Amino acid sequence: MALDGIILNKICQHLQTLNEGRINKIYQVSNTEILFHIKTRKEKVQLLISCHSQYNRISISTHKYPTPEEPNHFIMLLRKHLENGVILSIEQGDLDRYLTITIKTRNELGDIVNRYLMIELMGKYANLILVNEAYKILDALKRIPPYENTKRILQPGAPYEYPEKQNKKNPFEAKTYNTTESFTQQFSGVSPLLDKEILYRLQNGEVWAEIIQALSQSSSIYISRMKDQEEYHCIPLTHLKVPFQQFQLMEAIDILFHQKEERDRIRQQTGDLFKFVRREIKKCTQKIPKLYDSLEEAKNYEKWKIYGELLYAYSHLVTKGMHSITLPSFESEEDILIPLDEKLDGKQNAKRIFKRYTKLKSGCAYIEDQIQKTEKELEYFQVLEQQLELADFYDAKEIREELVDYGYLKKKTSKIRKSKKKIELNYGIIPYNENVHIYIGKNNRQNDYLTWQFARKDAYWFHTKDFHGAHVIVDTEQLDEPLVRLCAMLAAYFSQGRHSSSIPVDYTQIKNLKKIPKSKLGLVSLVQHKTIYIDIDEEILSNYLTL
Repeated sequence: MALDGIILNKICQHLQTLNEGRINKIYQVSNTEILFHIKTRKEKVQLLISCHSQYNRISISTHKYPTPEEPNHFIMLLRKHLENGVILSIEQGDLDRYLTITIKTRNELGDIVNRYLMIELMGKYANLILVNEAYKILDALKRIPPYENTKRILQPGAPYEYPEKQNKKNPFEAKTYNTTESFTQQFSGVSPLLDKEILYRLQNGEVWAEIIQALSQSSSIYISRMKDQEEYHCIPLTHLKVPFQQFQLMEAIDILFHQKEERDRIRQQTGDLFKFVRREIKKCTQKIPKLYDSLEEAKNYEKWKIYGELLYAYSHLVTKGMHSITLPSFESEEDILIPLDEKLDGKQNAKRIFKRYTKLKSGCAYIEDQIQKTEKELEYFQVLEQQLELADFYDAKEIREELVDYGYLKKKTSKIRKSKKKIELNYGIIPYNENVHIYIGKNNRQNDYLTWQFARKDAYWFHTKDFHGAHVIVDTEQLDEPLVRLCAMLAAYFSQGRHSSSIPVDYTQIKNLKKIPKSKLGLVSLVQHKTIYIDIDEEILSNYLTL
């Protein structure tokens, strides 16, 4: 469910802390997300505005976000007009799904002027529009020319018009309601989901004033999780009759939307790694049966030697134009059917067949080698597929760099010169207590670094036994049962077997591991180890991870 007007009203109230804040930097996170770095009197914050058709929102976020090396025209325009500007006000239009941010800045002549950032969060029509003091549009994230919409044009130079007002009442001011109409039809900001909740509560004894008071005073979001979706609002959705969790407003927005939009960021800024990896898996899967068929044929190379010997002995019986010939075997009384090339005579056919015999004989070893390489390739890309399922942008970027290093992908070139900084890997770090930390490698580069460069020899290493997954390192020489179970659970969660039960997890000290010669990153062999069978308990993991 998208944000409705009442939730946006709560967000707008929270954003009042940004008033008098200065806009320091503006970045584009993805095709539909803009990130503002704002310095208020108390702190520095990140304001994220998303105009995604499904996940449109505005929120203060604490996540790290990727930024493209080359900003587009719209971002350059925002930087020109808004950077170093001061936020004067953030206002919502009549509980509708749009906000106006008024920003005081200076124009090219140094004069103080106002600029207006119009944030429209209306599903597939979500947009971000920059407007000058004369209410002329300077530009929009999504331009709408006259031939697309004659009623409301959104392109540079056009006058800005607010979204059409709906003739509805403010639910926070209304003391009564019409029983013949839905609450969505009567009141601004009420979504169909909230409509159902209000009706359910009224039918179960609550009164209108109590419900509106609960909506008015709430500063939290209540998330109800069902099998295939999450529903939320600023009061518990009791009509769904499922458990719910309470979160702070901005924390809830991140929980609901951040991961959903992460794949879009990965696709837009690293190329479509998902598509590439799955294409390689399909290619290997189709290639392996063909190689086994070729191997089976190659193993029958001796029959081609017999064909050749017979043709040399009876070459005088073969004339051009013959498709095949039947000759008696040297070793038995059986007749042997030999295929011929109709363009060749007997000796030429014998020579051709001996060439095939020699090729098949030497080809067995080559095909077996190709089968082994292709099976390893398939396993490698299956590992990458599993890693991408749990990857954030930075993990995916490291996977892309790995594929570039191995020659699977071309290196991206950029016009912008980069400073040579030491690359920091994005592995997970979980504090277990004051002295012990747990480290999680979420891709091959991280796994290789944590296991062979970062960890001490007496640290412990965990990995699922029968599934591809993360290397989990715990920097301690002594393990107790709760720590073993937690590390095993983390290894199981970050693996292909996360949806299984009784997942086997091997664990041992780093000194008992060996690198596999000439293997790809992250592969190890174990000298000795123990195994624990574990079920994933999301309630326990939620204390350490954002699930």
